[in-house]
Amino acid sequence: MGFEAHISEGLSCLERAGSGPVLVCLHGIGSNGGSFAPLEDKLPADWRVIAWHAPGYLTSQPLAQDWPEAADYAAALEAFLDRLGLDKVMLLGHSLGCLTAASFVRRASERVQGMVLACCALGHGVEAGTELSDASKARIADLEEMGPDAFAAARAPRLVFAPEANPEVARFVTDGMAQVSMPGYGQAARMLASGRLLEDLAHCAVPASVIYGAEDVITPPLSSHKAHAAIPDAYRREMVAIQGAGHAAYQQCPNEFAAAVVRCLTPEGGSS
Repeated sequence: MGFEAHISEGLSCLERAGSGPVLVCLHGIGSNGGSFAPLEDKLPADWRVIAWHAPGYLTSQPLAQDWPEAADYAAALEAFLDRLGLDKVMLLGHSLGCLTAASFVRRASERVQGMVLACCALGHGVEAGTELSDASKARIADLEEMGPDAFAAARAPRLVFAPEANPEVARFVTDGMAQVSMPGYGQAARMLASGRLLEDLAHCAVPASVIYGAEDVITPPLSSHKAHAAIPDAYRREMVAIQGAGHAAYQQCPNEFAAAVVRCLTPEGGSS
């Protein structure tokens, strides 16, 4: 098997063919679809797995808006699924990808079989078009001033628990972050600044679970606990901690992470 690259009207992705359910993976702000490679051979063989490169990442065209919101990424995702002829999918969002996933579910819940949010970024809740949050300002300034390689070298190791003991994982995460560029990264940073994950999750109408790295210092476990609590009772499913994993939980502990995803998204796991 393995991932194959595809591009459809300006939005690119990696895809592993499968005849069964479709899992769409949405990466975080400092990453791209290739970050999901460690999961490729650990998810069920019949699943069709699609990892998009979000708008403005790698070969995907950026969005038209200078300050897009989560709903704009959700609209781009819906158009992407339309072009692929996919009526119903499972969603896996990581960090920033959680904001896109939750907004998509709010927009088109009938198209989602189940959702897993990992290492949840809650968003900073500022009004779009106003003053950026300090964290988002720093992200953009650092990338512009340092360049992608130095930017990634400075930031990426914090995504990995005990990076000095896990050099291959740290290198993989760093290499992925070094591929970010403007304007896509700036748009994503502004989306993060205006994001309101808990508000979108209050409207969730599909089975939803949360996975987090127990050692995550980027989006600490409390953020994921808040996200899980925000899901309405009728749709709230599993809450899974990946021990020994930082923010890059699915790269650092892919076996445990994949097992958790399967448990959350299959009937035996109680999520559908």
